[in-house]
Amino acid sequence: MRVGCTDGMDSSRSLGIMVPARVYGGLEHNEWKESEMNATTVAVDLAKNVFELAVADEQWRVAERHRLTRTQFERWFNNREVKLVVMEACGSAHHWGRVLRARGIEVRLLPPQYVRAYVKRNKTDAADAAALLEAARAADIKPVAVKSVEQQALQALHRTRSGWMASRTGRINMLRGFCREFGLVVPEGAARGLAQIARFLADERSGLPGMLRGSMRLLLEEIRLMEARIQQLELDLVELAQQSPACQVLQSVPGIGLLTSTAMVAAVGDPRSFDSGRRYASFLGLTPREFSSGGHRYLGRISKRGDRYIRMLLTHGARSVLRAATVARRCGRQLDRLRNWALAVQARTNHNKATCALANKLARIAWAVWVKHEKYQTEPAFTAQPGA
Repeated sequence: MRVGCTDGMDSSRSLGIMVPARVYGGLEHNEWKESEMNATTVAVDLAKNVFELAVADEQWRVAERHRLTRTQFERWFNNREVKLVVMEACGSAHHWGRVLRARGIEVRLLPPQYVRAYVKRNKTDAADAAALLEAARAADIKPVAVKSVEQQALQALHRTRSGWMASRTGRINMLRGFCREFGLVVPEGAARGLAQIARFLADERSGLPGMLRGSMRLLLEEIRLMEARIQQLELDLVELAQQSPACQVLQSVPGIGLLTSTAMVAAVGDPRSFDSGRRYASFLGLTPREFSSGGHRYLGRISKRGDRYIRMLLTHGARSVLRAATVARRCGRQLDRLRNWALAVQARTNHNKATCALANKLARIAWAVWVKHEKYQTEPAFTAQPGA
């Protein structure tokens, strides 16, 4: 625009200097005002008490930024029309996803490890919010599904059980260590070990100091209490599994029982969010890591990405199936196609590799029966035809 000025005399004259209009981040003032009014996408960097917002227009340009408290964030969407909210799939993200979806807003949760690559320069809340906008535009980043209240409650039950199991194991090891320090040997196994420790405490001539016996008895009581709580929690899981058709279908797969089926349902609400069984196995970290370049391709160990809890359960289930198949073959019993394949893998590699391979296959089978809503049917092993 043209700017006029005076020369200090009565008459004014224009110097004819062209001055650019006011610019906001590459946008002219009028364009910036328009983009602010038409903002449709909001990136939210979540925290406990402070929420950083980056509001973008239809061209994904940041029109405004806000730093809100928890109360302000709850009220911020009341008088605004927002089409899309992008957040990291972190703590409390699923709660806010459900709250915003109830308002009719589309919610997209992105994996934090993929968003991190879009952070520019220093790591700040504002930079994280801007990185969310960039990551949301990437077509190859698949969003995380928003979990329901029931899914998160079921996951919380599993986390509670895992915490109790870890505490129980820690206390048993503590008691074993105390006994070892005074020359007392405790046999292997939790049940046998606890029974032997109880006998040591009951025997006044066992060699345990009197000042320690009271604390050890309290530890034993804690272990018994945790075992009762774990048993009650597992009964609750049994009741929930009986009411879930998905859990009933998953439990028909060899190596998948109560814990694995309920954990799968808690982690993934809709199995159709994965294109194939291999994608689901990759989500659990059971597919091999790839190191390839040019014409050379190398597949290494399993990636161990994703949900380590379900991966652990599937691995233990596969180990159990493999062990039972080995015993059944020694006894001369007929095996199905899956178990024959697992034993063949074990014969040409080793036990641990066969366990991981079988866990991978069990994950794929679980995805297939889950999607089709059909129970797993065992297939007979191939038999060689006479004269073949």
